[in-house]
Amino acid sequence: MKQTLEQLIDESIELELNVAGVYKIFLNTFPEDSELWSRLVSEEEKHADLIQSMKSTFLLPHQFPSDLLVSSVEILKKTNKRLIAKIKEYGKKPPLRESTFKIALDIERSAGEFSFNLAAEKLPESSIMKIFQMLNKDCRGHTEKINTYMDNKGISLVINK
Repeated sequence: MKQTLEQLIDESIELELNVAGVYKIFLNTFPEDSELWSRLVSEEEKHADLIQSMKSTFLLPHQFPSDLLVSSVEILKKTNKRLIAKIKEYGKKPPLRESTFKIALDIERSAGEFSFNLAAEKLPESSIMKIFQMLNKDCRGHTEKINTYMDNKGISLVINK
């Protein structure tokens, strides 16, 4: 149980850092959107730092707010592998500007990111969750930030269903 919890925590930290890595490529490739990408990079890195500090502080498995984490290590590993592949791919050939927004929206809707945001929105069931929510209040709503930014800049996507 403890090993699985540690794996979940470590994979969740890795997820946040990989998402920040994708956004860093977008930041470096599209300076016209640097305000958005810079803010998202910073917030993803804060997520990773927050999970890491909570891991260090709340060592006992029953103390760590498990609803911050996706329940399956395999889902996180698969998502991280996909993100690492995207970082390598985009490092060689960045996507088109409009594609970056669809990619970001897809990432934010992924299992780990969705779980993290849901935990941030739930009523706190413990003092640990309450502290987490207070620290994380500025890091919520990435999907809304991306959509608002796109609306303000007149960027539209054709998303195939």
